[in-house]
Amino acid sequence: MVWRKPNSELEMKNMTSSVKHGGGSQMVSGCMSAVGVWSLHFIDGIMDKYMYLDILKQNLKQSAEKMGTLPHYKLYQDNDPNHNVHICRLWALYHCPQVIRAPAQSPDLNPIENIWDHLNNRIRKFKISSKNELREKLVSEWDKIEGNV
Repeated sequence: MVWRKPNSELEMKNMTSSVKHGGGSQMVSGCMSAVGVWSLHFIDGIMDKYMYLDILKQNLKQSAEKMGTLPHYKLYQDNDPNHNVHICRLWALYHCPQVIRAPAQSPDLNPIENIWDHLNNRIRKFKISSKNELREKLVSEWDKIEGNV
């Protein structure tokens, strides 16, 4: 809860700018565990079920192995439509020891949302002028997260 003087909510000092669509955004998929973060994957274009399935196939087990959580890792995901399509649920059924589903965009119940917010706050401190520079800063700041969140 935030306390402000009456009618001051739209003053510039009380606002945080954000851009939901356009304006130089970058979609990213990441992996985390109790030991840290791993496997930052950049997504170009709009992610569909096939792209999400490819990310799972290419990164999930390798990340679990590198983080030392194999064979008992858990796939924790929210209710994004791509996570719930039949081919992705079927793949997870045969390749993941356990799947935990969380409400979509709920930072209280989804730990990765807290890390995304933390990363977003770190990135906003830099003056970034290109998508390549954004990617470099994302990787740099992502690598600093382990043990600091």
